[in-house]
Amino acid sequence: MDEDPIVGYLVVDDFFTREELDACREDLKLMVEELAQKLHNAGKIKKLYRDYGLFERLTMIEKEFPGSNILLHKMKTMPKSFCDLWSNERILNVMEQILGPDIKGHPVWNIRTKTPQNEATTVPWHQDVGYLNNESYKVLQPTAWIPLLDTNEDNGCLQVAKRGHKTGKVADHQCCHGGTWYVMLEEEEMKRKLDIDLENDLKICPIPYGGMLLFNNLVPHRSLPNMSNKIRWSLDLRWQRPSEPVGFYGLKDGILMRTSKDPNYKIDWESFNKIDRHQVQKESIEESESAIEDEFDTTIQGPWMKKWEIVHVNRHILEHRKKEGNPETWTKA
Repeated sequence: MDEDPIVGYLVVDDFFTREELDACREDLKLMVEELAQKLHNAGKIKKLYRDYGLFERLTMIEKEFPGSNILLHKMKTMPKSFCDLWSNERILNVMEQILGPDIKGHPVWNIRTKTPQNEATTVPWHQDVGYLNNESYKVLQPTAWIPLLDTNEDNGCLQVAKRGHKTGKVADHQCCHGGTWYVMLEEEEMKRKLDIDLENDLKICPIPYGGMLLFNNLVPHRSLPNMSNKIRWSLDLRWQRPSEPVGFYGLKDGILMRTSKDPNYKIDWESFNKIDRHQVQKESIEESESAIEDEFDTTIQGPWMKKWEIVHVNRHILEHRKKEGNPETWTKA
């Protein structure tokens, strides 16, 4: 762990039990099986690849149907094991020390399907607030990045820019990175706007199975390429105070997890899971509640694509522009 107490991140090597994380792995196996069945039944893949395990199977499916990892990334309902991890009593106790007794889960959570050497799973430098609207800029939204295997530089762990939050500023991001839907933050902009020392402040954070990386929403971070032969699975989960805006463009609210008004409060997972975040993102672009998600659509669109300057046009941007119907007028917000 870094000795500086205000670096903006914390490496915790041992926090979750093996049973808690193993349950997430089992649900992931079920999700990969469901995806394989769906693709096979539609004639998209010729084999189910059941002779491969959790850390290889999606890679084989991806070779036959590129973008399979994106389909899994866009999963609609959070499995019980993920819900249990997100609302784990010990992690909420940690969040209570940071946020106070009232805690809401942020609606933007992700399963990372980091298949080897895949651009779609290699996330460039960014601040998390770069994906949200401006009302979130003064809201503290801690993130826990939780790998589902031992991670290191070879298989794509995270890298952070320590003290990247010290100016309290949001740097200018761009969109989109390469062939992806990700916003990106240039290192020179990090240096200029956020006062980051590019030689000394960039820290790679390997995390063992059972550990997590905690950081706040202004700290720039990225995921390194997965150069191993195994899939690097991980979850990123977020929390904040219920009284503050989530900044997700009014598309979906967070989920109340702990309240000082009711020590026996029961989390309403059913209502939270009824709203598909990726679907409402698309509806916000089309301005139509009747927009139907193609179950094999491997593009991702969202309102952040209109927030920043478009410097790379790719299939995600083209799909966004097509749905919006005004393709040539996007400028930096």
